[in-house]
Amino acid sequence: MKKIKFIVILILFLPLLSCAQQKFMLEDFVKSPRFSARSVYGLRSMKDGEHYSTINFQSQKIEKFAYKTWQLVETILDFAQINLEVSDYQFSADESKILLETNVREIYRRSFLADYYVYDLKSKKLEKLTDVGSERLASFSPDAQNVAFMVDNNLFYKNLTSEKIVQISVDGKQNEIINGAPDWVYEEEFGYNQAFAWSPDGKKLAYCKFDERNVHEYGMDVFAGAAPRYTEYETYPGRYVWKYPKAGENNSLVSVHIFMLLNSTTVKADVGKETDQYIPRIKWTNNPDQLLIYRLNRLQNHLEFLAADAKTGQTKLIYTDKNQYYVDDADFDKLEFVENGFIVMSERDGWSHLYYMDMDGKVLANLSPGNFDVTDYLGYDAKNKLVYYQAAVESPMEREVYAVSIKGGKVKKLSTLKGTNNASFSSSFQYFINDFSSVSIPPLVTLHDANGKQIRILEDNQMLKDRLKQYHFQNKEFIKIPVENGIELNAWILKPANFDASKKYPLMITQYSGPNSQQVLNRWSMGWEYLLAQDSILVVSVDPRGTGARGEAFRKATYKQLGKYESDDMVAAARYLAGLNFVNAKKMAIWGWSYGGFMTLLAMSKGDGVFSAGISVAPVTNWRFYDNIYTERFMRTPLENAAGYDENSPINMINNLQGNLFLIHGLADDNVHFQNSAEYIAAAIEADKHLQVMIYPNKNHGIYGGNTRWYLYTQMYRFLLNELK
Repeated sequence: MKKIKFIVILILFLPLLSCAQQKFMLEDFVKSPRFSARSVYGLRSMKDGEHYSTINFQSQKIEKFAYKTWQLVETILDFAQINLEVSDYQFSADESKILLETNVREIYRRSFLADYYVYDLKSKKLEKLTDVGSERLASFSPDAQNVAFMVDNNLFYKNLTSEKIVQISVDGKQNEIINGAPDWVYEEEFGYNQAFAWSPDGKKLAYCKFDERNVHEYGMDVFAGAAPRYTEYETYPGRYVWKYPKAGENNSLVSVHIFMLLNSTTVKADVGKETDQYIPRIKWTNNPDQLLIYRLNRLQNHLEFLAADAKTGQTKLIYTDKNQYYVDDADFDKLEFVENGFIVMSERDGWSHLYYMDMDGKVLANLSPGNFDVTDYLGYDAKNKLVYYQAAVESPMEREVYAVSIKGGKVKKLSTLKGTNNASFSSSFQYFINDFSSVSIPPLVTLHDANGKQIRILEDNQMLKDRLKQYHFQNKEFIKIPVENGIELNAWILKPANFDASKKYPLMITQYSGPNSQQVLNRWSMGWEYLLAQDSILVVSVDPRGTGARGEAFRKATYKQLGKYESDDMVAAARYLAGLNFVNAKKMAIWGWSYGGFMTLLAMSKGDGVFSAGISVAPVTNWRFYDNIYTERFMRTPLENAAGYDENSPINMINNLQGNLFLIHGLADDNVHFQNSAEYIAAAIEADKHLQVMIYPNKNHGIYGGNTRWYLYTQMYRFLLNELK
């Protein structure tokens, strides 16, 4: 009888066991890829437009696939046969040779050193580019006869037939002269790494020379580490010094040069008499004798395109874009030369749009008219004369893919799903891969023909969907938060799975808030906010004024006052949320990294106690400490706008700081220097404000490497549980 009772009880209990949900763990989001979505990466369209190549890192091969069938066609190169561990590659234009990249060593965010090899697919011959190694930016000439590269701040090229190496510049020197690559601030803030370009015929090489001798240096200590990881302890730390121009300080002097391979002569291009200006890009037109030079004034509100005669260096102005605030640097790479002109991005009507211009700078067509922002230029199909782009037409929180004739007119929408869509086209524009996701749908990667018809699903993340069924997974909900003057902010809220509106929950705001950024998007994103929600903490993300895809007036409302309106909006949002019946107004926190860290400090100083706690990681604490290109774009110089700098500096508001603050910074942060946190800590001491502080030796702005990221998130998680639970 007892045995029968046990069986009955077990049968009744089994459904409860099967319904038991697993719990999220911090390591699921920091250490393991348990909830990482899969996608399709590393595909490079080949010149025929019918095939693509990719590195199979598991089998260590470069492989060729057909778009139409998505099947392997051939193995292009087996790394085992050449005994190399390859991290990246590039084909010559005719696909007869491959540049192989190995032994990569990071310099800054985009720059690195590597060892390069050239592999000839016909002869099966492998050659090291140089005997020196540690080259930078190796690039084939369009005719596949030469490879240009940098070594020790000088520019070279190697003829692949004669194997002769020619040195183009001789004056390169660390922290003085750079030939062919941008300096630190150009790389970081203008978003590129290579400052040289081959002419279309491969007979000329244009490059920028950066003279940074009058730029102030910044230095930081580099420590050996802690035993037992190191067998020897260095008594004195190392010292790393580089050129870093802070707001209002001197920049590099930049000149443009054109080297002729035929006679080894160099022509200097005329970029004008003004030296306090920027040359953020050079780009050859379709004419091999004409180089386009971007010229931008120091205030960054007047962009010009100069067409330079490669033989004489003489230039003529062909395009001007003036803006009452600043010209968006995100538009610099959205330029393509087409028949009789070029396609360019501009905010001239208050929205980001693509324009078709003739070579005299006359507008031939607005390719994307309307009160919405184009968010990316995707390419031009010369055969069918179609322009492809991504835009936020239907909502600032969504992205769609469109096609339009080069002459303008009727626009065709190619994407069909509501959320975030992005397309990558084959070289012939016969196919495109669409990467879609939404807050409720993990990335769905699909292959389409040129008309948008779906050919096949490449990745649907079904494994992730099935795994999430084992957890209390809640979708983020979009909400509107009213602030001043009738403005509504876009936001999302993540509630606990067992949410009960009759209860009071602690709340954390997560944000970045930087100019033209967006955190509130209808796209898939899964991080530690789900762990916090599991701990019955409401998580809210807010995009304040200054963020993207809502037109220039909203995007540039923060001009000359970085931090003012964004922090006003964060405080207003917190007060609005505190008024909701299910929010515990006494347990509210805010956190952010970099610009988001800056925002945390301001919000906790201006919020009059609305935030009981906050985490600020790698924050700017005074814009006078940050680099000049970024800062002056939005603030002008400290001399021109002293009040804008001083009135929005967290250091100057330290007396008003309320709530428990956790301040975190890496000592080797080359971007937002530790100086920012050091000065803030000093001010806090004088104001008798008590902080919790954690510093990370030898860690840069990303604070990662080894056990670092796990340690970081463990500390932040414990802090929030202690403050909010």
